[in-house]
Amino acid sequence: MNACCPGHSPDALSRRGFLAHAAAGILAASPAARALAGAERAVGFENPLAPKAPHFPAKARQVVMLYMSGAYSHVDTFDPKPKLTRDHEMTVGNGDGVDAKDADKFLLRSGWEFRPNARCGTMVSDLFPEIRDIMDDAALIRSMHADFNNHGEATLQLHTGSGALAMPGIGAWLSHALGTENPNLPSHVVIAEHLPYTGAQPFDSGFLPPAHRGLRLVPGDNPLPHLKPSTSAGLQELELSALHWLNRRHLERHGFDRELRGRLETFHAARGLQDVAPEAIDLASENDATLTDYGVLRGDRTSYGAQCVMARRLLERGVRFVEIIDTIGNCQDNWDSAHREMKEHEKYARRVDRPIAALIRDLKARGLFDQTLVVFCTEFGRTPWSQDGKGKNNRQHHARAFSCWLAGAGVKPGIAYGATDDIGNRVIDKPVHVHDFHATILHLLGFDHTKLTYRHAGRDYRLTDVFGSVVQNIVA
Repeated sequence: MNACCPGHSPDALSRRGFLAHAAAGILAASPAARALAGAERAVGFENPLAPKAPHFPAKARQVVMLYMSGAYSHVDTFDPKPKLTRDHEMTVGNGDGVDAKDADKFLLRSGWEFRPNARCGTMVSDLFPEIRDIMDDAALIRSMHADFNNHGEATLQLHTGSGALAMPGIGAWLSHALGTENPNLPSHVVIAEHLPYTGAQPFDSGFLPPAHRGLRLVPGDNPLPHLKPSTSAGLQELELSALHWLNRRHLERHGFDRELRGRLETFHAARGLQDVAPEAIDLASENDATLTDYGVLRGDRTSYGAQCVMARRLLERGVRFVEIIDTIGNCQDNWDSAHREMKEHEKYARRVDRPIAALIRDLKARGLFDQTLVVFCTEFGRTPWSQDGKGKNNRQHHARAFSCWLAGAGVKPGIAYGATDDIGNRVIDKPVHVHDFHATILHLLGFDHTKLTYRHAGRDYRLTDVFGSVVQNIVA
C-alpha cells in the first residue's frame, strides 16, 4: 500500500488521491515546507541547513568577505617600501630571494604616499584613506603567500583551498558547519555584479549538499530573478504541495537521490525567499544618514556602497556567510594591473574605500561587530618591479607575497603581522599561507580545521587539505 495515497499501489497515480492530498497541503501544510519535512522523515534525511554548534565556543557567528578580484598591489596599498622610491627604475639585482629571471627587472616606486592610522600607527597608502582610519580595528597580515600566479587557480585557492580541483568554497564549508539562523534565508549569499575568474566555482558547494551553494544576488533592479510568484499564493501552494507529493513518493521508493534532494531543497529555499528576501535586500527603509555614510544615493541599487548595505542587512537577518565580489566588468575591469597602468588602482580604491569603512562603523553601531568576522582579501600580490620594462607603470602577478586583513569578532585590533623584504618581493617574517588564513577564519568561528571534514569518494576532505596552522598572534 502507498502511504501517500491509501488504497492504491505505488505505481498507480490516483487523480482523486492526488487532488485530495494537494488540497490537504493547502489547508494543513502551508507553506509547502511541511511536505518537504515529511519527505525527509520518510527516508531519514536531516535538514542540511539546521543550526549546528561549533567544535568549541566561537568568537564569531558570521562572516562578511570582501574580495577584491584581480589582485591589488600590496606595495601600493598596505606594505610600504621606501627602497622602491629610493631605487626607482634601478635593476632588482641578484639580491637574497631574487630569482635569476627577475634580476634585470626595473624597480617601480609606488604612486601613493603611505601614512599612519592616527590611533595604532598602521601604515596604509592614500589609495585607502577611509580604510586607513579603521585599521585600529583590524589585524593586517603583510606576510600572505599562495601557490599560484594565475588568476584562475589563485582565485580558487583563496576560496576553496585548492587551485587544481573543483572543491567546495569557504562559504559552503561554513554553511555546512553552522547551518542557518534564519530558515527563510540561505546561509551562504554572494553579492556579485559580475562573476570572478573561474565563474561560480569559488562559491559552489562541490561535493557538499547543494543547499550550501552560494546564492548569487546581482545588484540592480532585479537582484534575485523570478522571486515574485507568477500565480496567486493559494495556487502556488497547491502546485508546490503537488510537486512535493510526487517527489516524496519517488524518495520513499528509491531512497537517497542527490539530484532530487538538491531540487527539493531549492524549492524549499525559494519559497522561504519569497517571504523575506524582498524586504531583506530592499534599501528603502534605510535612513538618509546611513546611506550618506556609505556614499549611497537614495534609489541606488548597484554601487559598492549599496552592496555593503545589503550585506549588513543580510547579516542582521541571520545569514552566516556573505561575500561581496568586487569586479566592475568581469575579468576585463578589475584590480588586475598586468600590462595595465597602476593608475587604474585609483578607480577601484575609490569605489570600495568609503563603503568598507562605513560597514565597519555600521556593524559597530548596531552591536554586530563583536559577532561578525570581516575578511578583506585578494588572490595574490603584485611584483615590486615593472612588468613591461623601464618607464612602464604596471606590475605582474606575484603569489610570493601579498596583504590581507581581518577585523571584528575575535581579532586582535590595530596590529600589523608579518613582513616582507625591503622591496616586497618575498615574505621574511611570520609567513601566512592561504591554508593558514583559512584555518584562522575557521578557528574564529569555533572550528578545529583538522576536524571539519566531509567524507567523499572514500576519503575525508577539508578546506585546508592536510595543511594549515591557526595564526594565534592575531586572535584576541
